[in-house]
Amino acid sequence: MKILILGAGGVGGYFGAKLMRAGADVTFVLRDKRRQLIREKGLLIESPQESFTVFPHCLGSGELAPDYDLIMLAPKAYDLDDALASIAGAGGKGVLLPFLNGLNHFALLDQRFGRERVMGGVAHIAAMLTGTGSVKRLSDLHSLTAGPRHAAHEALAREFIALCAGADFDGHYAENIEQVLWDKWVFLATLAAATTLCQGTVGEIVATPWGADLTRKLYAECCSVAERCGFAVGEAARGKALAMLTQAGSAFTASMLRDMNAGQRTEHEHILGEMVRRGMAQGVVCDLVAMAHTHMAVASARLS
Repeated sequence: MKILILGAGGVGGYFGAKLMRAGADVTFVLRDKRRQLIREKGLLIESPQESFTVFPHCLGSGELAPDYDLIMLAPKAYDLDDALASIAGAGGKGVLLPFLNGLNHFALLDQRFGRERVMGGVAHIAAMLTGTGSVKRLSDLHSLTAGPRHAAHEALAREFIALCAGADFDGHYAENIEQVLWDKWVFLATLAAATTLCQGTVGEIVATPWGADLTRKLYAECCSVAERCGFAVGEAARGKALAMLTQAGSAFTASMLRDMNAGQRTEHEHILGEMVRRGMAQGVVCDLVAMAHTHMAVASARLS
């Protein structure tokens, strides 16, 4: 299997490097500055357990050809159009495996490439690019889930997860990948809403008199949207999510908070705004999520 990965950030860089160490045929397509840095110094991965460097095959967008079986995409949602333009040379072949937050990207990808060429993927990792260009994993969580959205790529999804089994991270095949996507979106919207509104970590929030209860109410709002849309979050997923969202002493935050504090663009429209809009369409009141989105919209407007 020949894999093309767009970008070498917290998702693409981390999992791509791990797959390389497992013997996978991986190529990165990168912007000029990032490509030059990695060609000179390698791609450094830092994690709580270890640090290692790989020297991947890197190309610019103008050097691509339709030679890849799987094209992994992990840009920010607001960069998707630019991301697709950068892989145009490779776009005539292969299945796309997007690891974006929310669900809106599927409509665009299905329209442009056809549903039979767009697999479903979910990444669970807290990671960031450091000032020196390394990828730093911030917690023990590092898993990829993939599954077919069309019978045409069921075999490829299974082959990819089998490949992940040889790498040092958790890989899961999902028969119902759209449910997994909803499970993550509900969790992420809650985490982003709580940590951005309160400007603190999960541990700091639940240490306050009403923080844990408000977090549960946020999660319940998002769960209600998922249920009305036909993707009710199961008890096991709920229990796991709430345990992470209300863990005493946890340093966990959403990347949205880190991006906001760094003065960068955020995905508040795709994660929070779209959750509210889908809730409204289904008659679900999402006042707490709407408050978080309003907070982020104000903060974003100040940066523009």
